[in-house]
Amino acid sequence: MTTPPVHIGVLLPTREAVMSGRPEAAPLIEMAERAEAAGYDSVWVGDSLLARPRFEPLTFLAAAAARTRRVTLGTAVLLPALRHPLLLAHAVASVDRIAEGRLVLGVGIAPDTPGVRKEFEGAGVPFKERVGRLVESMALCRRLWALEAAEAPVSFEGRYWKLSGAQILPAPARPGGPPIWMGGEVEGALRRAGRTADGWFPNSRAPEAYRDGWAAVQREAGGAGRPASAVTPALYTTINIGPDPKAAEAEMRRFIEGYYGAPYEVIAARWGHYAGTPEGCLEWLGAFIESGARHIVLRFASADQSAQMERATRSLLPRLKG
Repeated sequence: MTTPPVHIGVLLPTREAVMSGRPEAAPLIEMAERAEAAGYDSVWVGDSLLARPRFEPLTFLAAAAARTRRVTLGTAVLLPALRHPLLLAHAVASVDRIAEGRLVLGVGIAPDTPGVRKEFEGAGVPFKERVGRLVESMALCRRLWALEAAEAPVSFEGRYWKLSGAQILPAPARPGGPPIWMGGEVEGALRRAGRTADGWFPNSRAPEAYRDGWAAVQREAGGAGRPASAVTPALYTTINIGPDPKAAEAEMRRFIEGYYGAPYEVIAARWGHYAGTPEGCLEWLGAFIESGARHIVLRFASADQSAQMERATRSLLPRLKG
């Protein structure tokens, strides 16, 4: 049996642009163009209102879609609970049209931190409802995206939203809408990924945790009568590569603490990261690939994003894709 290919993507530093005090869009769009030209398979953007301010992701992806032709464009990850599903479905359909069917919607519930709770409060959304709103929102969006022009509009009455005679036009370019990739590694996220999503997209701490999580997703898919192939096993991870491992780790530490406003050790215990030589990074990512990952999104923990992407392009990309 042929092993599925490995796809490699990069996260555009929309948050880092704000952190540096240089929130110009042009360099970020140019980075997306360079990533496409270098052979990366995808480019991604994150989402936050107040906790970690950055460009609004769907607006930004529309701009990136107009300047690229091949790469997948995705959210890593969007928080659907912060948006009304009718507005979200409309925006996503429009971006997918601009991208000509290249959009992937990575979604999640957000971590439980004081900043994120404040973000939900500011949006008028009860934090305790974020899981239920995610599930109901995605179900409603899929119904809206699946409508053909001649079909009857959607009427819906759920726990959080009610619609009567709603229809999104134009529909997404991809029939049924873009794939939905579910972030998270907790039990509920694994269940949602296996039973309802098109992809599993965790920020996994270690290859062993990823292997166990992917096995659980596959079991959930089977229990729902879905083939394992219905779910793409993806990975979001943070790296800093260079010839000096100590310098790479020091830069990683500065980046993480500035990005999250929390001690490096606290964040490192939650999410996967690597700092060191390209050879060590290849070994580390290779263990995730052996554990099942088939689409890896790299976030560069560096003040010099261009230099990190150039190193990854030279040292990682040919080997990972080969």
